[in-house]
Amino acid sequence: MRITEIYHSIQGESTYVGLPCVFIRLTGCSLRCSWCDTTYAFHGGTKMPIDHICEQVRSYGTTLVEITGGEPLDQPEVIPLVARLCDEGYEVLIETSGAIDITPLDTRSHVIMDVKCPASGMIKYMYWENLSVIKLKDEVKFVITDRRDYDWAVSVIEEYQLDGRCPILFSPVFGVLEPHILSDWVLQDRLKVRVQLQLHKYIWDPQTQGV
Repeated sequence: MRITEIYHSIQGESTYVGLPCVFIRLTGCSLRCSWCDTTYAFHGGTKMPIDHICEQVRSYGTTLVEITGGEPLDQPEVIPLVARLCDEGYEVLIETSGAIDITPLDTRSHVIMDVKCPASGMIKYMYWENLSVIKLKDEVKFVITDRRDYDWAVSVIEEYQLDGRCPILFSPVFGVLEPHILSDWVLQDRLKVRVQLQLHKYIWDPQTQGV
């Protein structure tokens, strides 16, 4: 597999926010979201066998692991990697763009799936069938740039009846949409969603890699 980095940090997003976590960042992504903050993972990376990856994960002594990117599902080898980590007793999170079928993933894992809003520029690449197989322990994330994104996200929640099926995350684009504005919208509409900030960007400098 081609790996950009493996590191130990504080989980900055999702319902696991604040927990120590080992991150496996895979290289490569076929999408180009307007707000992407990991463009350095588009190219390069180092080829590693699954045994080597698991060895590095074990060295941190942490039971929570997130596989991210780039887009992890662009590499077919991620499927056996997830199964291997689950077999070894890890709680495995997979952060994915929503553009690729998630059904091959081990059902013991937890999918954190983006639903691309209009301002991302990537709506046309969404694999909408994923929303029909999302599980209660999975999570759906909307990265919100503006009011148009917000209203669109609300319509998707209603259309696919996501309320109650899994946690729903609304994340403001860092440095673009002020968190208090998004929070006001959510409160006014009494939405049953979790407003999440990227905690790691408040703990460390937002440009810092490997955190």
